[in-house]
Amino acid sequence: MDVLRPSLININGRIYRRNIIKEEQYEDEEDFSYMDAPGIADIAEDETCDTHLIEQTDKGYRCAIDVPSVLYKYIIGKKGETRKRLETDTKTSINIPKQGVEGQIVITGSHKAAVLSAVTRVEVLVDSFRRKQPFTHFLSFPLNDPKIQEGFLRFKDDVLLQCSQDNGVDESIFQNPAKLHLTIGTLSLLNEMEVRKAYEHLQECQMFLRDITEGKPLPLEVRGIEYMNDDPAMVDVLYAKVNVTDGSDNLQVIADRLVEHFVSAGLMVREWDKVKLHGTVMNTLFRKDSTAEDTGGQRRQTLNEREAFDARNILKKFAAYPFGEFELNSVLLSQRYSTDCTGYYSSAGSICFS
Repeated sequence: MDVLRPSLININGRIYRRNIIKEEQYEDEEDFSYMDAPGIADIAEDETCDTHLIEQTDKGYRCAIDVPSVLYKYIIGKKGETRKRLETDTKTSINIPKQGVEGQIVITGSHKAAVLSAVTRVEVLVDSFRRKQPFTHFLSFPLNDPKIQEGFLRFKDDVLLQCSQDNGVDESIFQNPAKLHLTIGTLSLLNEMEVRKAYEHLQECQMFLRDITEGKPLPLEVRGIEYMNDDPAMVDVLYAKVNVTDGSDNLQVIADRLVEHFVSAGLMVREWDKVKLHGTVMNTLFRKDSTAEDTGGQRRQTLNEREAFDARNILKKFAAYPFGEFELNSVLLSQRYSTDCTGYYSSAGSICFS
């Protein structure tokens, strides 16, 4: 990292500089202390941002901030060291609800600046460890239209008929047709309040979405397959190609705008300059876990845990395979590891194009 251009972090829509001297790696996330939080000791005093409601009381000042209960332990630290150090450094008192009880962390102190400093440090600490949490939800474009499912099942039958002799190719690595989708971006929503917040931000996207689509569904064609690694003989994931039939790039524009909106709200981390829209049709994750989802690199496994497959014949024979056409009319806030009555992922909210 260039010390003259420190990385920026987005916390609840506010931007802070992270001045990191050395970022440690930890095998056991339970074994940490105050100084283990990346950059926490290096937040400058002028980095505090007076956007919180700081209440003046008879004894000084008070601020309550929302933090999911699963993250309390990172603020407390091993044997309470993190909280003690925070309180000592900022000359404040930090009250944390009991583990597992959703509530607010209350910070009190004699001086307003001290309370603001403590709030900032707690939020940077929370953000650092939030990034280590597995994602719980993702924004998706559903591709499970009956016509596309039918085309996918034909593709599956044809591949197994013609390529099952190729190394690693078998029925277990094919996607569940009811869960065909394009992943837009992933989110870690750690309590019901955060799920509601994400839903509200999705609703805010309704206006620009309808401006782009002119209030009409997007006509899409699913045709052809592609892979993203360097060796077609050692592939983990095959994707279906999806294009708007009128030749526009509206699908990409919508996806990029959605990510921009959620990143600016601090609900999503940007991974690419442009969203890599991918409709997974085959994935070696499914070999051991049929409920796994491909999310563009969010889930990591070692090479020993995944058995790649030889996709050369599949790519040669099915390069332009026609899965079908349909009209896309919604964006969903989908819940990971879930299933609704249609077989698709359970939804925590959605918006429609028309």
